[in-house]
Amino acid sequence: MSENILIVDDEESLRFTFSEFLSEEGYNVVTAGSFEDAIEISKVQPDLVFADIVLGGKTGIDLLGEIRKRKINCPVVMITGVPSIDTAAEAVRLGAFDYIPKPVNDKVLLRVAEKALEHKRLIKERDNYRANMDAMFQSVDEAIIIIGSDKTIKDMNPMVERICGAGRWRVGDNYESVDLSCSGQCISVISKALKDNKYHGIKRFQCKNVNGKELTLSSISSPLKDRLENSLGVILVLRDESRIDSLERKLKEREGFHNIIGHSPVMQELYALIEELAKVDTTVLISGESGTGKELIADALHFAGNRAHNPFVKVNCAALPETLLESELFGHVKGAFTGAVTDKMGHFERAQGGTILLDEIGDISPALQVRLLRVIEEKTFQRVGGTRTINLDVRVVTATNQDLQEKVQKGEFRSDLLYRLHVVKIPVPALRQRRQDIPILVQHFIEKYNDKFKKDILSVSRDAMDVLLSYPWPGNVRQLDNAIEHAFIKCYNAEIALKDLPEEIINEACLDGQPNGQKQKDEIVKALVSAGGNKAKAARLLGISRKTLYQKIKKFDL
Repeated sequence: MSENILIVDDEESLRFTFSEFLSEEGYNVVTAGSFEDAIEISKVQPDLVFADIVLGGKTGIDLLGEIRKRKINCPVVMITGVPSIDTAAEAVRLGAFDYIPKPVNDKVLLRVAEKALEHKRLIKERDNYRANMDAMFQSVDEAIIIIGSDKTIKDMNPMVERICGAGRWRVGDNYESVDLSCSGQCISVISKALKDNKYHGIKRFQCKNVNGKELTLSSISSPLKDRLENSLGVILVLRDESRIDSLERKLKEREGFHNIIGHSPVMQELYALIEELAKVDTTVLISGESGTGKELIADALHFAGNRAHNPFVKVNCAALPETLLESELFGHVKGAFTGAVTDKMGHFERAQGGTILLDEIGDISPALQVRLLRVIEEKTFQRVGGTRTINLDVRVVTATNQDLQEKVQKGEFRSDLLYRLHVVKIPVPALRQRRQDIPILVQHFIEKYNDKFKKDILSVSRDAMDVLLSYPWPGNVRQLDNAIEHAFIKCYNAEIALKDLPEEIINEACLDGQPNGQKQKDEIVKALVSAGGNKAKAARLLGISRKTLYQKIKKFDL
């Protein structure tokens, strides 16, 4: 035990006796023989005070009042040789924890001390809990309003004024009488919760607050209950989702982002992630199969961010041998190795203030992994053969088509480097995972090759598009690009026909001699059966939009 106990009594023998009893139990005991001494000692914030009612010209009641006045947070136990009901009642009324008569034996003293200190610990825990809850209440981004069972507003946090335009001056008002000139939907969920003592909420509704600002809000009202499940009122939480709603609407409207083509849900999520990451300089690992467009993702990260007007340097780590890669990345000084006839600036140095993309990062050697880890951690490096330390201000973006976690398990890649590179991971979906983007990708490539080959091809035939939609595309967008270029070379009409596509793609589109249309029809039937007839679920299973599924159902007369 380490609690500090102050004993205040004008009898030295009693101070000594109390001190001995309490000290033997491990308490730190301090004594005072007068009111004035007690006030001076109490400045050190004792955990418990035992005070005699009679203290010369003052009383223990006076001491209790002074302790409360000075906001010293400790229980006070009164001791008296002449107990009376009036004195005890007055002491308790003023905040005394307990009142014990003389003579006081050791068992009573220790029992009261233990209970008083336990009471203080509980009060401290409660106060800490309340302080934490109040801090959370005041700092959260949601507006919180507490309404009592009598329909009056009991409390609200600062966000209520920002969202609703109503401040704490409304505390005490009946919630039904508060006119904010809004839609009043919050009032309805409060009323429902008060009536049936259950949760009620509204997901994303439009509201104009008292200041005339249009907002998109979500609300939930939760019942407040005591231990016996009796209603104490309702707590209403309002979340402003205007920004999220606006972003989602914009995402639904756009079909591309910084030269990345696609309007599927998975691509909309990807665009949102890129936008968020572009605002910060954290290290990013872009992963995905070959041909998915990882370099385009890196381009978007750089050009959508604050470093857009600074250098963007791309390095293919797999294209250079280990002995040359280190020099290419960090530069070298004259004479560092045979052939180093002049000083040379490396890619990291050229990327100062901007971004460096380390593509195929999974192919670098263990030795270079160690050096790269040190550069990322320390933000400094030296040229090969040099001694001058160069400070680095570069955002590092890496890309790979390999499973780096698997390489770590095999001992081929350092786990600590992976953790540094993998602060945030951007998984780029394969083309087969976003088939609904194939038509707009095809149209993009048609425009690209019309310009290159000076042709006027307008579209792709239905049969050819069916094949393109069903092909698994192991080479992803790059392979689709090549397939359309192949078709442009063979096509001399305004529409690309099935025969214009690469032979391996046409052959793959047939299964056991069935034409592609029959295969698609069977796949749609299978998906509909698996989804129990739920077309939205079936579309997700097939990796296509619901609109496309409806078109195919009509086409195949299903």
